[in-house]
Amino acid sequence: MPRVVKINHIGLATADLEAALGLFRDGFGLPVEGEELVEGDAVQVSFLPVGESRIELLEPVGESGPVQKFLGKRGPGVHHICLEVEDLPGMLCRLEQSGIELIDDKPRPGAHGSLVAFIHPRSANGVLIELVESGSPQGLA
Repeated sequence: MPRVVKINHIGLATADLEAALGLFRDGFGLPVEGEELVEGDAVQVSFLPVGESRIELLEPVGESGPVQKFLGKRGPGVHHICLEVEDLPGMLCRLEQSGIELIDDKPRPGAHGSLVAFIHPRSANGVLIELVESGSPQGLA
């Protein structure tokens, strides 16, 4: 049976990645684990590990995309919570059968070559939830 393993990361939207890194990398001394352009979501990301989890900083690239839209409506802040799961396709099927509104009905490419899917905030108490499968590159500890 598919299950949630842990909180993989918390995504924070920012209009200025370097300024955000000033707090997390320079101020807190967290190492930057990886930086990547995720073209499908028009976003530049940086991952900083904190224990078993990570902070993901998201800066929009260009004038459109989900993070740009988020910043325009809400400003910088918590964008999503990512849960690491076993059997992502099975989890999506289980959620759909439970009446949960999905943004992605099947896994799609995410950062670091991972497979991800999102749950619509309407079905998650107003929180955008990302799911990543254990064993995909992003899901590795």
